[in-house]
Amino acid sequence: QVQLVESGGGLVQAGGSLRLSCTASGLTFNQYTIAWFRQAPGKERFFVASHVHKDGSTYYADSVKGRFTISRDIAKNTVYLQMNNLKLEDAAVYYCNAISDKDQYWGQGTQVTVSS
Repeated sequence: QVQLVESGGGLVQAGGSLRLSCTASGLTFNQYTIAWFRQAPGKERFFVASHVHKDGSTYYADSVKGRFTISRDIAKNTVYLQMNNLKLEDAAVYYCNAISDKDQYWGQGTQVTVSS
């Protein structure tokens, strides 16, 4: 059974930092690209960042470039999203996504709340 478990969300003041974690089980971790998406209330789910398993390339949404960093720890089957200089508009539920050529999985999400 495949599981993606996100953690690290919480309440932070604008300008602060959080580190989200996505720990995978039940799949061959290094065969999946891992991405983070976020969804604010009443809005669609949007891409935030991804780490490609084949070559380690990383990609970011323009809105988070320079503030967020995605990284992978293969030994721990975990992908991290370091979020710095958080803004009010970063508040959302953050979801972890694992995708390969054959299948795709989602985590249950972790809430990030940013206060002014």
